Amino acid sequence: MNFALSPSIYKHLHRLAWLAVVLAFGVIVFGAFVRLSNAGLSCPDWPTCYGRATWPAASETVDHAATAIRPLETHKAWREQLHRLLAGALGVLVLALALIAARKRRFGIAQVLVASALIALAIPLYMRGQNASAVALAIGGEAILLFAALRWNNQDLSRVAAITLAVIVMQALLGMWTVTWLLKPVVVMAHLLGGLLTFSLLTWIAWRAIDRPIHLVDAQSLRRWVIVGVVLLGVQIALGGWTSANYAALSCGIDFPKCVGQWWPAHDFREGFVLWRGIGVDYEGGVLDGESRIAIQLAHRMMAVVVLFYLLTLAMRLSRTPGMRSWTTLLALLVLSQAALGIANVKLALPLTIAVLHNAGAALLLFVLVSLLARLRMPN
Repeated sequence: MNFALSPSIYKHLHRLAWLAVVLAFGVIVFGAFVRLSNAGLSCPDWPTCYGRATWPAASETVDHAATAIRPLETHKAWREQLHRLLAGALGVLVLALALIAARKRRFGIAQVLVASALIALAIPLYMRGQNASAVALAIGGEAILLFAALRWNNQDLSRVAAITLAVIVMQALLGMWTVTWLLKPVVVMAHLLGGLLTFSLLTWIAWRAIDRPIHLVDAQSLRRWVIVGVVLLGVQIALGGWTSANYAALSCGIDFPKCVGQWWPAHDFREGFVLWRGIGVDYEGGVLDGESRIAIQLAHRMMAVVVLFYLLTLAMRLSRTPGMRSWTTLLALLVLSQAALGIANVKLALPLTIAVLHNAGAALLLFVLVSLLARLRMPN
């Protein structure tokens, strides 16, 4: 399939896409900082923060119903609201990408604008308490984007751009539910996965927009290896998100490779992996008992071993391919660094800097794998 783009129409698409990739990475890392510094509920309303577009200063008197739910902590509130503002800026960039990519499609710009308008109208309705109307408008906007993506092919990147816009809208909803449903673990985990999916789609668009393929005779075989790697890494990221959302990172104490002094301590996988526990419970600090959290931590560690060996095997596979030495080195270094950061998180009792770097490392690993998927192609 030819992915060459028209220079006159898509002259700046790749620049905009790479800017979005960088911003998406920043949003993911800063979001990890917000979550790991326990600032996720510091703005109890959405999309405002105690009724403000930014956040209130410590010296200000906050006259808002949200104070009855949670007292103002300015040193945390700015983190949460700044994260929302950065995510909003990313949404604007993704909208611009979708409009540019859809320019050659019949009614393409109109479809993207109508969908965006419906979604934008849903926000003030939600703020006024008209939740049913807001949800209906948001669903309508999402349906338009997904229907357009199904009708369009990806020769001009219009399909993947429309899907990316739909994903980032879903991300906004997950961000809202993260706050309004009081850090419900399944929502927190889904929000993390949605952010990394957005990052992956933008990485794909950026590489395809500059059209710099890596032509290899065994490209199809390598792509299959990389796809399996993406799936395994995705499962491990989901487990990491579940571990963080349930405050299970230190459930084994600071023991490694043992857990609370044992190789296979008492655990409860059944209770540890119940995804839905209803709405109305404040999950800040976690609600699970020790054995359930240990089960989550054990699952995360076991999957980490699988991902470590698979990605190192993939790196060795790449090392036998001419011209892929730099990718081999980068992948191997990232995998080993990620494993070291995970161990350091446990041994040093989850220091904030290392925990945030661990999240960043997962995103960088995903970037390498998606980049390979976007660029590996058979010779013409």
